[in-house]
Amino acid sequence: MSVIGFIITGLIVGLIARALKPGDDSMGIVKTALLGIIGALLAGWIGRAAGWYPEDGSAGFVASTIGAIIVLYIYYAVTHRNRRIPH
Repeated sequence: MSVIGFIITGLIVGLIARALKPGDDSMGIVKTALLGIIGALLAGWIGRAAGWYPEDGSAGFVASTIGAIIVLYIYYAVTHRNRRIPH
């Protein structure tokens, strides 16, 4: 049940991150869930490295959303880098 809960939480966090970031978000549901999961993992890793969370602790909902927003900006910086702007 914890894996399913992690996926559902990742989806919710990903949806919130996409709603908070301005611009066109043409991601599907799988990419949105992955965005939230990776954001939660990133926030947990940073929080444990900074000493905010215990070694076996996980990131909170707000930290996971912030992590997902960071991942979303990185994703768009990488994927939209090669697109040319029409003159």
